[in-house]
Amino acid sequence: MRRDSLFYSLFQKYPSILFELLENPPDNADGYRFDSVAVKEPKFEIDGVFLPPETLALGIVYFCEVQFQKDEKLYERLFAEALLYSYRNRDRFEDWQMVIIYPSRSKEQTKTRPYRAFLASEQVHCIYLDELGELEQLPLKLGLLVLTTLDQNQAPAAARYLINRSQQEISEPTATRAIMEIITSIISYRFTSLSPKEIETMLDISFEQTRLYQDLKQQAEEQGLEQGRQEEAIKLVLRILAKKFREVPTQLTIQIEGLSLHNLEALADALLDFASLDDLVSWLQRLARIKTK
Repeated sequence: MRRDSLFYSLFQKYPSILFELLENPPDNADGYRFDSVAVKEPKFEIDGVFLPPETLALGIVYFCEVQFQKDEKLYERLFAEALLYSYRNRDRFEDWQMVIIYPSRSKEQTKTRPYRAFLASEQVHCIYLDELGELEQLPLKLGLLVLTTLDQNQAPAAARYLINRSQQEISEPTATRAIMEIITSIISYRFTSLSPKEIETMLDISFEQTRLYQDLKQQAEEQGLEQGRQEEAIKLVLRILAKKFREVPTQLTIQIEGLSLHNLEALADALLDFASLDDLVSWLQRLARIKTK
């Protein structure tokens, strides 16, 4: 998972987190939704956009960019996209703002003179995560943003702190689990060589508490059910064949046992019309030809 994907996942779940970074957030900050938008002629897509609630009054659209790598043409692209999108949607929004999130000032574009008016205005907000303050003093969700910037020596302890703090500050188990899943994703991104069990030990959590575990468990259960249905289908097909033709050659039995559940169900329907084992052989050969096309 790319680092900006981690941020966008956070913004998708908690859109209001962006406005915690700003000195003057809009009054209806809780009503914003995070999305991506497309602009036609020329066509391009802007990944990070916060759209205001759809009301009679025109709102403010917020563009957001997470930039952890230096890009000497970043501002050219961002301002061009924002202005073109605003031009195409002038009847929907009364104003636009832009928030650019850097890990530190060292990642900011060097040559900024052509854009000095924008950068000095109240429309553009450059956020440097390493200047927000101590993680322990920040609101919980901002702490998640800062966690993405910490080196591997600091990240585990900070992650454990945020997990414990979420359990103390949030009474809703589902919300606590959501925070834990985000933290787990961040640490998995930072420590790609570690297994889920090793990350569990590092964070002092039970892997069973995370949605990832639940997803894997559900997937295993579904695979088990699928396998059970497949085994029953194999038995049914072989039983019908044995009644019709008494004995099925071992080679044909092996082929049947290798069929998917979908193909077994199709075979069960087809074999009722088989007059001999030659019909079974022809059916299996046709299936093999279809698979190779």
